[in-house]
Amino acid sequence: MGMALIAGPMKSVAVSMPCALPRTDAHHSLGLDTWNASYPRPDGTLDAALLFLSFPDATPMATPEELAADHFPATTDFFRRASYGKFRLRPHVVRRWIEMPAVSRAYRIRRDWDSGLRTAYMRDAVAAADRFVDFGRYDLVYLIADPDAPGVDSDATKVVNFEEPIAVDGTRLRRLVTVFEQSPPDRHVLAHETGHVFDLPDLYKRPSGEGADWDTRVGDWDLMGSQFGLAPEPFGWHKWKLGWLGAAGVRCVPEGLGTTLHTLRTLTAPPGPGARLAVLRTGRHEAIAIEARDRTGNDRELCRSGVLLYRVRGDIASTGGPVEVLDGHPRSAACAGTSAHPPLADAPLGVGESLVVADAALRVEVTGRSAAGDWDVKITRG
Repeated sequence: MGMALIAGPMKSVAVSMPCALPRTDAHHSLGLDTWNASYPRPDGTLDAALLFLSFPDATPMATPEELAADHFPATTDFFRRASYGKFRLRPHVVRRWIEMPAVSRAYRIRRDWDSGLRTAYMRDAVAAADRFVDFGRYDLVYLIADPDAPGVDSDATKVVNFEEPIAVDGTRLRRLVTVFEQSPPDRHVLAHETGHVFDLPDLYKRPSGEGADWDTRVGDWDLMGSQFGLAPEPFGWHKWKLGWLGAAGVRCVPEGLGTTLHTLRTLTAPPGPGARLAVLRTGRHEAIAIEARDRTGNDRELCRSGVLLYRVRGDIASTGGPVEVLDGHPRSAACAGTSAHPPLADAPLGVGESLVVADAALRVEVTGRSAAGDWDVKITRG
């Protein structure tokens, strides 16, 4: 499968469900009634080219194989677990350094990069690599820079989308993952950036002040918030959007007033029948999602198990706050020193605990837990 993707909408698994929010023009919208087909969908196997870039002003201190091992198989394993085995990211390592035409400092690499220099860097990289790789064979391309070159800034790692795709090898490159990480890299950094390739938004809030907290909206929950979080498993909403949770895994809570009872499997439990996500539609572009989290799989280091609530907005762009975790214990914190944001580390509800969401006329109570680890939840509207 190549990267020549068809632009435009595509039907989603959620299109007929009443609690599915509509996709909007917001960047990385969390509306999921249709799929934006300009992005590859993580279903089945996608092939990724790992290209390693050196510069005339530095001799690499590591081999491509050593740097590839910083990210794989860990990134493949993360997505295999998160997708319940539905998605495999298959890396293909180009086992040589590909020299760029300019020295590393010439590109002035940094987080808030001059767009012209950034475009020049990527076009130079594609041109230099073209003799060694057939870009038409791959669904994703990672450009991994020599981390020891003097002009490389690890904070510049990101996915770059092109307004005008690069035509090469009979295909059109719409986006590239540019990697500038030191070795060893930041935790889950490549999984986070790959999430953007699949149209997932940044959930952090970029602060204005030096030393301010980036993680006040979702804390440890979901690696699209903090790649350092203790609970990096993608939210159930993200799994629904990506097609890893189908209709059988989602319960739409009825709109009318009254009480309903739900049993939720832990989000990281092995594949099997049963709902993992309950959703209450609260507006045209907003909903409240409810899921259970436990110390298994990608969440094996999480701080506090329980039932987690969060708001979702389909009309808010990446970094603008499309998801906000609702704190079940607003007057306490947990896991100081290891949590990305301790005030939200203990956000989930335990058995016998409840949370009232006043502006949604909602009360959620955890009434029990089965021997199999499923969580019993009572939801009252009105």
